[in-house]
Amino acid sequence: MHRRTCLLALAGLPLPRILAAVEPSAGSNGAETDSKVAFDAVLPGRVLRFPDDEGAHPGFRTEWWYVTGWLKGTEGDPFGFQITFFRVRTGIGEDNPSAFAPRQLLLAHAAIADPRLGRLRHDQRAARTGFERAGYATDRAHVRLDDWSFEQMDDHYVTRVNAEDFAYDLRLAFTGPPMFNGDQGFSRKAPDPYHASYYYSRPQLQVDGQVTLDGRRQAVSGRAWMDHEWSSAYSPEGADGWDWVGLNLDDGGALMAFRMRRPDGTALWASATRRFSDGRTQSLGPEQVEWFPIRRWQSPRTGIEYPIEWDLRIGERRYRLQPLMDDQELDSRRSTGTIYWEGAMRLFEDEREIGRGYLEMTGYGNRIQVG
Repeated sequence: MHRRTCLLALAGLPLPRILAAVEPSAGSNGAETDSKVAFDAVLPGRVLRFPDDEGAHPGFRTEWWYVTGWLKGTEGDPFGFQITFFRVRTGIGEDNPSAFAPRQLLLAHAAIADPRLGRLRHDQRAARTGFERAGYATDRAHVRLDDWSFEQMDDHYVTRVNAEDFAYDLRLAFTGPPMFNGDQGFSRKAPDPYHASYYYSRPQLQVDGQVTLDGRRQAVSGRAWMDHEWSSAYSPEGADGWDWVGLNLDDGGALMAFRMRRPDGTALWASATRRFSDGRTQSLGPEQVEWFPIRRWQSPRTGIEYPIEWDLRIGERRYRLQPLMDDQELDSRRSTGTIYWEGAMRLFEDEREIGRGYLEMTGYGNRIQVG
């Protein structure tokens, strides 16, 4: 989901802070969101169409393309990777013909979960659109920010990242149709359906390509998961944050689950989507999804405590989530001001590993609010 978190938090900041993060000189220009701006609404019954809905939806306030996965290279143990591109409609300068008007912002975040290092490698980018530096397509998935990109090519995606201490160039091939979350892609985030998104996933992407770590390039292969989600009213009142997981199962199936979390740790809302190995899909509501924390880890840098091992009840089945490594905290206080945990996970059922994916947990140190 959702995840995306440092970028999502940026979307929830006052516009002067957003602009300052993208271009420091803009932080003092007095820009504020036009209260008359009407963002597009998420409504039930809309039929998602492809490839058009793979592209951007600039009438909505927030949108993201989020890719996570596990890779195995020629050197050492498996590791995780993540890339997110995030679009924000600011509500500023909508009637201003100037290319400098910050109507749309693009942000990106990439990371490698490296067990040899024992923590995340990560980097970020941000820019306003309207110049060659950043842009997106509306008829297919294609978003770019400097020399980072995510692009749809018929039956696969290609993503390229060049960060300070890592890089990757990956091909992610489709192995099946999109998986619609919620009610055919209408995904509620609260009892009030006003708080909702359009949301689909592409699990079981077959990955191959190149990854560079510490200046050494290696061929890699693995499996990945892509989320695409857009909304204008995402976070409900009363939610401090969320817990989300997307998992590729060894039998070819897939599992997505999330909950919006109250300050006391209970679920304000929860949902899950399960795709079986034969292609059937099951959508599960709040009464069928429960999260039980099993083990916690405290960050030595921030002091925040995260539940990094979980039992999940999804319908009639029970699962155990265990992390690739404990320290997968991303601390972006020097940029967006957000701290969260996002990392590679193993999934077990009856003490047998049955899948791998990613877990994102937000709001354990500070409340996450997304418009």
